[in-house]
Amino acid sequence: MLACFLTANQRVSSSHQYYDFDFVPSVHVRRSSSNSRWKQRQGSDVFAREAKVQGLKSRAAFKLLEMDAKYQLFRKGAVVVDLGYAPGSWSQVAKDRTGPKGLVVGIDLIPAQPPRGVSTIQGNFLSPSVRNLVKTFVAEGAARKQMQQQRLGGTEKAGKSDVVLVEQTSYIDAERLAARDAVVGSDEVDKGVEPEEKRSVKEERLVDVVLSDMSAPWPQTHGFTIRSLSNPYRRMMNTSGITFRDHAGSMDLCYAALSFASDTLKAEGNFVCKFYQGKEDKALENKLKKMFKRVCREKPESSRSESKEAYFVALRRKANVTLDSIEAG
Repeated sequence: MLACFLTANQRVSSSHQYYDFDFVPSVHVRRSSSNSRWKQRQGSDVFAREAKVQGLKSRAAFKLLEMDAKYQLFRKGAVVVDLGYAPGSWSQVAKDRTGPKGLVVGIDLIPAQPPRGVSTIQGNFLSPSVRNLVKTFVAEGAARKQMQQQRLGGTEKAGKSDVVLVEQTSYIDAERLAARDAVVGSDEVDKGVEPEEKRSVKEERLVDVVLSDMSAPWPQTHGFTIRSLSNPYRRMMNTSGITFRDHAGSMDLCYAALSFASDTLKAEGNFVCKFYQGKEDKALENKLKKMFKRVCREKPESSRSESKEAYFVALRRKANVTLDSIEAG
């Protein structure tokens, strides 16, 4: 199991570290009508009921299970990054499919208890420093896994190991470095020189599967003292009802996820992302087809029929194609 750490404004946790969410102050909060409708719908939803029976974090697990049954997304021992993992149902599926030797890392803006065997990072994935932190965390996990395999196989030799662990930069320091680069880093950019901080986190592609079930959470307006876990997830699950807004927001998140996959996903790796259908999704599909050998649109059976959500399943990444090269061409 990976070592986990705690930094200011950002928390990395694993299934071996638990927090006490049982103590809740007795505060009366008026329930919104939309919240009541959500509860009623969940109560009559066969997938939501089955998720409880099977011990899954949410009904969303069945969407990934259906896509995995059709496309065989995972393999034992694979490295998986789950973007927008809360409440953790996709990470549960990924960990089950990759087995005890697999590495599953989830990242989300809102706090959630990680599933057993899954490591998580709380932070804003749209921040470059947070994305670099994920890359470094995955690289360190892969390095530890390699060293463990060497020890078990009796092949480790003193003084001859080629595994290098990257020293962890704190969240606050990473944000300061990012801000400094934006102000004083223009000379290096003009000369075509990559800043040292960016080079330190630029690792080889180590990820086998990138999953993105990200949605933009609604802003919280009240009840801050008791809304640390479940209610942020309910806000995240809602859409605005404005089709263009939901579509445009999902496209931004898809491109952010694809940019991360371009940097970290191995050749022949797989990519799955949720989007809300609209006029811009065709452009995203075309980019995916240039980067992957096979791209499919999916509307899983467990996805509500009235919802505009759908999924791109991109299989077997091409070795020498990046998002930058596609956009430049």
